[in-house]
Amino acid sequence: MYIFKIVMKWLFAAIFLSAGTLHFVITDSFVKVMPPYLPWHLELVYISGVFEIVLGAMLLIPKCQVLAAWGLIALLIAVFPANVHMALHASDYPDFPASTIWLRLPLQGVLIAWAYWFTRR
Repeated sequence: MYIFKIVMKWLFAAIFLSAGTLHFVITDSFVKVMPPYLPWHLELVYISGVFEIVLGAMLLIPKCQVLAAWGLIALLIAVFPANVHMALHASDYPDFPASTIWLRLPLQGVLIAWAYWFTRR
């Protein structure tokens, strides 16, 4: 079980390191999905990318694991309203299939549960 948890932690960290990096590589794609009620779209894309990279890396440092996991939970909760907005206004995002947009909502719950696993030693 211990080895499985380590592998899953590395996979989870890789997801956030990759996603965070993509905020800087395909920035326009992230800006396009920002809800109109949020200000500073470009800046928020960069800030969220930095948090994903930093927290993903911190998760791999044993002394920082719990803090990083709680930070990732907070980040996932923070972006959830934007994902709900996107789902409720799927026609505003024609580049994304509506089914994919809606699947992101329960996926957020899975990611939160996954992160929570790493708050426990």
